[in-house]
Amino acid sequence: MQRVATGYGLIEGPVWDPQRGLYFSDVMNGGVFLLDRAGEVSTAVPKRRGIGGMALHESGGIVVGGRDIACVSLTDGTTKPLLSLDAIPGATGFNDLTTDAAGRIYVGSLAFRVFGGETPKPGHLHVIDLDGSMRTLSDGVLLTNGLGFSPDGKLLYHCDARGPYVRVYDAKPDGSVGPWRKFVSLGDDKVPDGLKVAQDGSVWVADAHGGRVAVFNPDGSHRQDIAVPLPMVTSLCFAGDDLRDLYIVTGSRGGPHENCGSIFKTRADVPGMPLPLAKVAL
Repeated sequence: MQRVATGYGLIEGPVWDPQRGLYFSDVMNGGVFLLDRAGEVSTAVPKRRGIGGMALHESGGIVVGGRDIACVSLTDGTTKPLLSLDAIPGATGFNDLTTDAAGRIYVGSLAFRVFGGETPKPGHLHVIDLDGSMRTLSDGVLLTNGLGFSPDGKLLYHCDARGPYVRVYDAKPDGSVGPWRKFVSLGDDKVPDGLKVAQDGSVWVADAHGGRVAVFNPDGSHRQDIAVPLPMVTSLCFAGDDLRDLYIVTGSRGGPHENCGSIFKTRADVPGMPLPLAKVAL
């Protein structure tokens, strides 16, 4: 496992652009960055903090979370809001997100300030439809994290970092989901964070307290653990031309200093699923 970037507070939201490279955010220090194919890092979106999830948009921009859901142009920085806090009573922000094959955006809202020491309150799961309208799909998730669809699009996986387990919903063609059920638990003292799904249907979950990526078979049985050199593993991303380059990102908690958040790269034994472009109207 190779360390390819370091010096960040809390890395989140890795998303692979086949043309440009790996985009990632620094939740605590702010900014979206690009790790290009040559291994060089540049700033793509300056300053914006609290971005826990991202997706590329068909317009060429990048969808980001945080204080709202917005699409930011990667050419001139123009920001177009897609979902504001005003639309969700009691919401304090948005964390992770994903897209489905149609280009809808699925995102979890927060109902407490995660880094403010507040008592956790349950938030919701929402979908932003292609016309820009929003529907609330599920509730009772305390700290929404990784989201990802099965290869056939019929299941949506969703991490609750205060659960501490991974939910699964039956996903419907109209963008709605059925009632959630428990898929797997990482253990009572574990925190499931970012999540990705591979082409064989396996579910790869970042363990934010465990220094690993835990891999589960589609039936929920545990397949393997991938050990990571830093304990706070926050997310992961399949990348490369064959989608078998595995980027694993971390925060600084438990590391040698407060800005040791790093990106590690290794090879996966199966290819991942590409993240569909968001197609929500701007």
